[in-house]
Amino acid sequence: MGNVSNLNLNYDRPVKIAEDTYWIGFYDKVSGLHCNPYLIVDGDEAVVIDGGSRPDFPIVMMKILQAGVLPSSIKALIYQHYDPDLCGSIPNFEDIIGQDNIMLISDRENHMFIRHYYVSNSTFYALEDVNFEYTFSSGRKLQFINTPYAHSQGSFITFDTRSGVLFSSDLFGSYSVEWELFLKLDIGCRSCAILHDCPKGKKTCPIEDIMKFHRVIMTSDRALKYALEKIVNIPFNIIAPQHGSIIHYTEDIINVFQRLAALEGVGVDSYLVGRPFVDMGNVSALIRRLRPE
Repeated sequence: MGNVSNLNLNYDRPVKIAEDTYWIGFYDKVSGLHCNPYLIVDGDEAVVIDGGSRPDFPIVMMKILQAGVLPSSIKALIYQHYDPDLCGSIPNFEDIIGQDNIMLISDRENHMFIRHYYVSNSTFYALEDVNFEYTFSSGRKLQFINTPYAHSQGSFITFDTRSGVLFSSDLFGSYSVEWELFLKLDIGCRSCAILHDCPKGKKTCPIEDIMKFHRVIMTSDRALKYALEKIVNIPFNIIAPQHGSIIHYTEDIINVFQRLAALEGVGVDSYLVGRPFVDMGNVSALIRRLRPE
């Protein structure tokens, strides 16, 4: 993709990350964890992926307009899970698009939660309903791949077959303190194993931020590894996560993937190291309490 991370990026405008594909999020040092909404434009059609929270909607919509897209051109809203930082702005999108035939695409397990965001003008589509893909009029396809419990039961990722971008939802996300839109690891960082105390004296470690994010957000070791297995054979060349930074250098993609594949103590597994899943002694104690002799 080139040296995009070395450019003086203007975060006040949409940033092109691939062919007709834009980051339309925001940068705020004070806000902490924030969402990366994305816009895909194909002729007079557009799709928004993980559109963002309600407070962030003015910024997101301004960037959609700056990209030359009319709200009425947005044909589908894709939500890769149901958290408010993705879905909170659904009513705002519906109001400004002003049409009744908006496709709201998400895994069926997410629908019951997304409905609570006061969805009124959109039509829900489960991944099965669209045969796990969205097709533009031109034939350009977005493919949907389930990654269950890689945050929530209905989590999935989206692959743009034309641009090669993998919209990875929470996978490859980060608690980045020193945030940049594009990740660029130093050669020394790729081989470094001392993540908590940088040998170069840097205040933050982008790798440690990614590992910490996955330990907290992913549900278990097995869920993370299963999700990684699902994406191995997808021919992507850019990873665009919902949180953190876009990963576009081949060596960085390989490095982060290898580290995540070896990561242990993820989610609930961080509490279960060396312990049986069910302590039968505790079960016996419960039975004695509920059924006293």
